[in-house]
Amino acid sequence: MNPADLPLDLDALLAGLRPWIECESPTFDVAAVNRMMDFAASELVAAGAIVTRFPGPPGLGDCLRGDFPHPLQGEPGILMMSHLDTVHPVGTLKTLPFRRDGWRCYGPGILDMKGGAYAGLQAIIALAKAGIETPLPVSVLFTSDEEIGSPGTRELILEQARRHRFILVPEPGRPGNGVVTGRYAIARFNLLAEGRPSHAGSQLKNGRSAISMMAQQLLAIEAMTDDDCTFSVGVIQGGQWVNCVPTTCRAEALSMAKRQADLDRGVERMLALGVQNADGTRFTVTRGVTRPVWEPSEATLKLFGLAREVAQELGWSLEHDSAGGGSDANFTGAEGLASLDGLGLLGAGYHTLEEHIEVGSLLQRTRLMAGLLARLTA
Repeated sequence: MNPADLPLDLDALLAGLRPWIECESPTFDVAAVNRMMDFAASELVAAGAIVTRFPGPPGLGDCLRGDFPHPLQGEPGILMMSHLDTVHPVGTLKTLPFRRDGWRCYGPGILDMKGGAYAGLQAIIALAKAGIETPLPVSVLFTSDEEIGSPGTRELILEQARRHRFILVPEPGRPGNGVVTGRYAIARFNLLAEGRPSHAGSQLKNGRSAISMMAQQLLAIEAMTDDDCTFSVGVIQGGQWVNCVPTTCRAEALSMAKRQADLDRGVERMLALGVQNADGTRFTVTRGVTRPVWEPSEATLKLFGLAREVAQELGWSLEHDSAGGGSDANFTGAEGLASLDGLGLLGAGYHTLEEHIEVGSLLQRTRLMAGLLARLTA
């Protein structure tokens, strides 16, 4: 089967993608994420899948698994794994509406990663419509909390992935039209500065500002960045009244490294910043979600080799590399499972109000995934 021969229509694909983008689903909005899961479940059922819904972890949305009919149903096969949560709050559509502008198409979460999740499902549908049965059974997993490091779904992801031979992850493709065969290690940290209150007008000197403490630590944390390990603070909240010296200030930090040993040293440096001062103030660092480094295994490179063959038939040379920024393939790849990431759409601006896809990649990447599904065997 040459995937270039699949009868796919770009305009029809874009029309089908639109409702995925217009169903906004920021991670922390449980109702919004579950609306997205309701819609995705209906799409899976329409495609012929048997859907299993997993109740979300506390404070997070539900997850879905869709199993497609196959003579070998129940045996290890292929898991297409995507997240349907985004970083964009409900209402982002007002400033970032779904719209096509030439060879770009914009919308919240269109690149990271609803476009890829949609393309993966369309690849399965296209094969079925063409009467092509995949050698192995195919399942789809849609999760709800990847954008915050998958703290509530990591065990579900690994439990489902271990049942399969191959893991395909349609996160955004690499610049230059590549895919991802490894990812850097990432650790998150929760920071808490605790000061001493006083009236900011009449008794300023009696207080100790938690915001000032945090500001000093923020500069120290980001100054630790070097070529081997990066540090950044991305969330900060403190104070309640401007006429009160703030008692607490909270922040979240992120550290990323290409090698696990470098991240481990970074974690040690972060945890060492915690201090209890003689005046009763203190600064606390708590380790949060950590994604392990994923280095490409022989099985992953063999999987990439097959993807490269499919790409050659489609007319381009497929390259691969390790990437920064985490994905759920960190977990499956580090587990030693044959995982191929970055199979999703091409574009730029994800996590911003310029998020867009390259329209042509919707056809191209759907065909690439269809070709892989049709050729992967035990």
